Amino acid sequence: MSDPSNYPGSTDRSLGQLFASATAEMSALVHDEIALAKAEMRQDVKRGVIGSASAAVAGVLLLFSIPVLSFAAAYGIHNLGLGLAWSFLIVGGAFILLGALIFLFGLAKLKKVKPPEKSIASAKQTAAVLQSAKPHPRPAVAVASLERNQGSTLLDKAIENRPVQDKPASVTRSST
Repeated sequence: MSDPSNYPGSTDRSLGQLFASATAEMSALVHDEIALAKAEMRQDVKRGVIGSASAAVAGVLLLFSIPVLSFAAAYGIHNLGLGLAWSFLIVGGAFILLGALIFLFGLAKLKKVKPPEKSIASAKQTAAVLQSAKPHPRPAVAVASLERNQGSTLLDKAIENRPVQDKPASVTRSST
């Protein structure tokens, strides 16, 4: 076996000192890992913000380009010899046609959406089980062990006025 005193910087230390040293090094390692994770997250968040901002700017520029390109298309059709009003009408009709096609595509996709049948069946099954279940009885106050004095005490009034347990048939469910 190797002698622990052969390692550089090692001295004869007790088990408690070794354990304390290992605990301190483990704690430092965990703190360093957390610091590294924070630095990586900061960098990722910064990249995400820059990417989102540039995508938003690109979207705004594309949105502003639509009217410009529409005018260019209308004037291009006008240069082919068609009247200016007819040129703008053709470009407007193309936008209406494109919008209608996109609407029909979206409508077809929405018609394919079905309710979550498995979740509904599971919820109905759970509701059926819960409706047939009896509520857990409430603990009754041990009246027999209490000695009652003549006359009315606060304890007697509390026992007489305690709430009655709800019957399962009278419990209603909320639909919300």
